[in-house]
Amino acid sequence: MRPAVFGVMDGLVSNFSLVAGVLGGGAGGRTVILTGLAGLVAGACSMATGEFTSVSSQNELTQSEIAKEKQELQRHPEDELHELTLIYQAKGVSPYLAADMARELTADPEIAWRVHVREELGVDPDDLPSPWAAASSSFVAFALGALVPLLPFLFGAAAVAPVLLASGAGLVLAGGVIARLTGRSLWRGSGRQLLLGALSAAVTFGIGLLVGTGVA
Repeated sequence: MRPAVFGVMDGLVSNFSLVAGVLGGGAGGRTVILTGLAGLVAGACSMATGEFTSVSSQNELTQSEIAKEKQELQRHPEDELHELTLIYQAKGVSPYLAADMARELTADPEIAWRVHVREELGVDPDDLPSPWAAASSSFVAFALGALVPLLPFLFGAAAVAPVLLASGAGLVLAGGVIARLTGRSLWRGSGRQLLLGALSAAVTFGIGLLVGTGVA
């Protein structure tokens, strides 16, 4: 839920700013739609690629650490047993019970490496995240957010006001959802996102206005 909401917010703010920039430059409705759709697709693909690469790299790093743990268990079983015992002692288990627990859990090699990975790396080797799921969810979330500033133009609008209303409503809604997820005030969360999104759009609108005037 959290990555999805933040993905929507990212798409909304970035495309709202992009649309504001081309509007500031004096672009017409068709140009705004083309630019906004290009920003939507480019941003969603970038988000998906980044998430896929990030999750894949993290999984590969985890697999590498798992391979090292397996090697250590084969080469230095006593050292690994002592290490696991110390981990349980640090959690408040008595020394004798910690030693018994470590010995029991390392009796089976398949259980042993999984226990060491969970306790030492803090990772569940049987529940690694899917890079495809991360990439697809990021793509969809960003695209949904980026679509909001375009909706007025797709329905025939030709002025800035509908874009401001649609994007402002989206920012308030997304900010409110984020506030609920983080346990913050709804007013604070919604207001903060509205302010930040408006500032971003204002900056790009101003740049578009300056550049458009200069080009003209």
